[in-house]
Amino acid sequence: MTLSRRRFASSARRSATDVAQTAAELIAPLQTLLRGQNRRLDGHVLHELQELAARSDIRAVDRLLKRVQVALGHRRMSVGIYDHALQVVGGGQKYAATIAAALQERFEITYLVNEDVDLRRVADWYGLDLSRSRTRVVPLPFYGARQWIDSSIATGEMENPFDPVAHASADYDVFVNANMLEKVRPLAPLSVFLCHFPDVHARRHFAAHEYTVLVANSRYAAEWLRRKWGLAASAMLYPPVDAAAPQRSKEPIILSVARFERGGSKKQLEMIQAFRALRSAAPDRLAGWRFVLIGGSLRRNAYLERVEKLAGRDSSIEVRVDVPFDELKSWYGRSSIFWHACGLGEQEPHLIEHFGMTTAEAMQNGCAPIVIDGGGQREIVEHGVSGFRFSTLEELCVWTLRLIEDARLRESIQLAARRRSGDFSRPAFEANVRRLFDLLEGEYTTFAPADSSQAAERLDVDSPRDES
Repeated sequence: MTLSRRRFASSARRSATDVAQTAAELIAPLQTLLRGQNRRLDGHVLHELQELAARSDIRAVDRLLKRVQVALGHRRMSVGIYDHALQVVGGGQKYAATIAAALQERFEITYLVNEDVDLRRVADWYGLDLSRSRTRVVPLPFYGARQWIDSSIATGEMENPFDPVAHASADYDVFVNANMLEKVRPLAPLSVFLCHFPDVHARRHFAAHEYTVLVANSRYAAEWLRRKWGLAASAMLYPPVDAAAPQRSKEPIILSVARFERGGSKKQLEMIQAFRALRSAAPDRLAGWRFVLIGGSLRRNAYLERVEKLAGRDSSIEVRVDVPFDELKSWYGRSSIFWHACGLGEQEPHLIEHFGMTTAEAMQNGCAPIVIDGGGQREIVEHGVSGFRFSTLEELCVWTLRLIEDARLRESIQLAARRRSGDFSRPAFEANVRRLFDLLEGEYTTFAPADSSQAAERLDVDSPRDES
């Protein structure tokens, strides 16, 4: 796929005479502005301006002039990042927030959200500096007061409910769709679709194929992009891991960190049942061990209430919601074993963990991971080396008991896990983000299409492999 500028019909057009006259009037001052700049830039701009005049597209003329402003250094390139779930703690939100933090010194960063969100709180959740980013609220009338934006309820018979976001995207030089809302059309000159997994099928209003660049967060996601949507990822960019806490003595704690999804996809109830069964089967060996579940949640979450009710029956089980990032790191540092069960018993690929950022964060802090044998978890945990993978709750209990009983094995796995987590570091992520935006800025300011085969090459990524 080549990085190509996309043009969309303008809803407001002037007459052909007006546009031609406007373009003609602009040519002389533009020649003056561009004199002494790059000759190729001069030629491209003036030639394109004449073409736009011939097509009578005043909106495209406006976009061209905005590009000239950036090319001449009169303003910074603007980046709009749409995250419909920014108000909830989650791995996908941290992924996009780290991109914003990495770019805000160089570009104008604006978060597009559907309700008011305090960026200071978001920054605190993830331990990031977002002080030079800002938010812009774009209401979606179709969804009203719903807390969760579900694109699947928007049917083909209705107008696209995401049109307000699409129209807002046109105000930016680059538009980033941070959370896979496949019905959001990108009307910015350049656009990036961040895909953690293609959750839904491509139906009416589908627009993911219109983005300039598609970024997958794992080989698993890239493979399913190809299978489900028939699209090839431009690049793969593993999530950033930067949750290292000061090293300290490990405590007898099993930790789980995952959002409390209303549908229960992260399997917190099943893990509580497994822990209680383990305690019943081996009370002496589990003496003193605790199970701590941490995660973000929407308000009025019936699933979280069920988790808290079940956990409340056992004093060795603790549930903590929306904890600050420093507290989360403290739990990572103290815990000995990490559990992750998203995908347990599931056949649908979108219900299996797409990557597992919290697994990598736990490993960075020397937790021995025991995780589901599927999805992106296979790309993180090397079975028997840097952790263990399971397919059933019985296997989860077997591997856990083995680590509890064998301190030497547990310490060996913890050390290997810490080393393995280095492959998913935040500095590497940020460097690749900057390389990607170098490529986008290069196209935007030189007016010469960049060869997007460079995207994967410059981001130091491998070709996607089938990890399903």
